[in-house]
Amino acid sequence: MRWHLHELDPTLAIPAGGLRRFVVMDALAERLAGHGGIVARLARDLLVRCRELTTSINALQSELGILVRQLGPSLLAIPGCGVLGAAVIIGETAGAHRFRSKDAYARFTGTAPVPVWSGASHGKVRLNRGGNRALNTALHMIAVTQSRGIGPGQDYIAKVQASGKSRTEALRLLRRRLSDTTFAALLVDERDRTTTTTESATPDAVTVLAAAL
Repeated sequence: MRWHLHELDPTLAIPAGGLRRFVVMDALAERLAGHGGIVARLARDLLVRCRELTTSINALQSELGILVRQLGPSLLAIPGCGVLGAAVIIGETAGAHRFRSKDAYARFTGTAPVPVWSGASHGKVRLNRGGNRALNTALHMIAVTQSRGIGPGQDYIAKVQASGKSRTEALRLLRRRLSDTTFAALLVDERDRTTTTTESATPDAVTVLAAAL
């Protein structure tokens, strides 16, 4: 799509994420209306498809929002955790109560550091590339969002960097803290669901959410 638009008008600048915004798509449709030929026709067809997909995505996100607000209000209260991230965390965790501790959950999310046992590396750890990568990515996105000033993450990263660690290491440590925070929030939400009526939280909502991911 972008290649066709560039071929038609090399000066045309599309903002990042613009092809997911209806106002940008409307403006592009107006620009394309003045072009003839096969390239312009292909671009118009792709623009129609982008509009259809955006409509479907928005509808699914709205549906997920209803489920997530029902299943994870404490999770959504974590700064930087949006609907999609919360949906991934709830669906992939499949019940925080099945983990015996926050440390066990951290191993599952891939945020628990792996120690390096060689004599020359005593006391050091390396990046954990195991665990659930979807969960790890969701926690990373929350960490990145917080590092930009939303929530306590920015101050924590500044403190860690002041101690001599790199930004990458600081983000890794923040992900570990967020794993603990997420685990606690999930437990609260699960506990609250068991004390509510079936009208306010249906027992098969988790299944519905997991199927939607």
